[in-house]
Amino acid sequence: MKPINQQRLARAKFALPSSVTLLSIACGFASIVISVDNARVGDPADFRLAAILLVLAGVFDALDGFVARATNTQSSFGMQLDSIADVMNFGCAPGLLLYCYGFTQLTDVHPTLVRMGGLACFVFVTCGALRLARFNISQGRTDPRYFVGMPITAGAACVSAVVVAWPDPVTQMAQAFMVAALMVVVGGLMVSTIRFPSSKHPSGKLMIVIVAVCAALLAVLQTRFFVLFFLVYISLTLLLNIGWKMGWRGVAQPKVYDEE
Repeated sequence: MKPINQQRLARAKFALPSSVTLLSIACGFASIVISVDNARVGDPADFRLAAILLVLAGVFDALDGFVARATNTQSSFGMQLDSIADVMNFGCAPGLLLYCYGFTQLTDVHPTLVRMGGLACFVFVTCGALRLARFNISQGRTDPRYFVGMPITAGAACVSAVVVAWPDPVTQMAQAFMVAALMVVVGGLMVSTIRFPSSKHPSGKLMIVIVAVCAALLAVLQTRFFVLFFLVYISLTLLLNIGWKMGWRGVAQPKVYDEE
């Protein structure tokens, strides 16, 4: 009986990270359901809840990898499941959320604009899927200190931050165009070759200072802090890449692999 019990325990151990991934999928699916149900109603609280659920999905997405490494249960199955979850949670779910939030209230007065908004959101979803496919085939062939293009999780958080900060649905043409531009620009950043710093950079006193500043700004700005965070994050990343092109070496450049 003992070997059987040990076998069951081993199976349960390998199922643990996948269970966390399924919790991430549950959050993404719940966000989709809330977005669809609220599309014509336009309740700001529900839109904000849908965006917060995507943030929670991101937490579980980070946690499943941590659990797999902590229990030494990494597997090809887990990697495939995680990738599929990312497409839904951080591609389809935020794309649908921003479509419902940014365009459905204009269906009766600007139907053509609504179709354009749907296309912009589709561009975001497509770029997210392409970004994940590129990431899956390039692991081990790029500098781990940098992401090639904005990570899909960051892209989803970026567009969701707008809904968290301003949850009232869009009712004006100018705002709708801004949402469409947001989806296309963030989608373009995901499939770009711009190097985005990852969390694998060495941490030290500077990181402590950054965290402290972020905490202070969060206390002051509250929900709008996240919009400011992504504006600064993207701006500094672009400036860093421009600096490298111009010969600046204040921050170590990513290593170039022969296969890259």
